Amino acid sequence: MSRSASPSFNYRPLLRRAGILAAVSLVLAVALVSFLFGVEDEFFSRMTGAFFVFFWLLSITFLGVVPFVSWAANRWLGNNFSKTSVPLARKSRTASSSATVRKPVRTVSGHNK
Repeated sequence: MSRSASPSFNYRPLLRRAGILAAVSLVLAVALVSFLFGVEDEFFSRMTGAFFVFFWLLSITFLGVVPFVSWAANRWLGNNFSKTSVPLARKSRTASSSATVRKPVRTVSGHNK
């Protein structure tokens, strides 16, 4: 039983998404910690904790929840559900209703001094 050299699952898109999420998490952590506490006292330890919290929340959301909701919608509602567009219900505009007649506004000047 020889195994092929290529893996059965392509990890490149997943690693790319994780890298993007890590970069966004790092930017958010640096911005939050430097805004709240400045860069003087325990900056790197606070930034590390904030980075892991942001990375965990973003990765669970974008790598777990969003794909599951997309899968569930396609599985339970069918593929045609997302592909069909619903026509917008609009009233047809007539030529007379498109031009609105407005009364001029009277301004009171000089009385409220």
